[in-house]
Amino acid sequence: MTSEIENLRKENEELKKEIERLKSVKANQKAGMIKKATQGNLMSRAPFGYNIENGKLVPAQNSKEIEEIFEEFLNSSISLHQLSEKHHLSVNGLKKILKNFTYIGKIKFNNQIHEGTHQPIVSSTLFNHVQNKLEKMGIK
Repeated sequence: MTSEIENLRKENEELKKEIERLKSVKANQKAGMIKKATQGNLMSRAPFGYNIENGKLVPAQNSKEIEEIFEEFLNSSISLHQLSEKHHLSVNGLKKILKNFTYIGKIKFNNQIHEGTHQPIVSSTLFNHVQNKLEKMGIK
């Protein structure tokens, strides 16, 4: 019985050490990702309208469609559902596009917004007007 308890204690100590090691690895990874974001680098895959070339975001051939989506949403009374169908997107996909800071040359990571190193597709003015309209419509 005593040796069984001793074995469990040893196993418990080893597990505690492994948990601490994993916490440290996770903290180091997050610190690296924050550093990458503050340098203006994307933290995920390229959003619709962009490609990744040589590790950098560049506007794709369909980047004009992003600007059209923003303009159409702002300047017409078309519903999100109709607009999403027109551009072959889900309503949630459309909302993600309309709220994505990447399109104005920024990187959002860890609830902070950083200046990106990539070319914006839409102007900050257009983006901000769209955000205001979304807010007035109660769209989150």
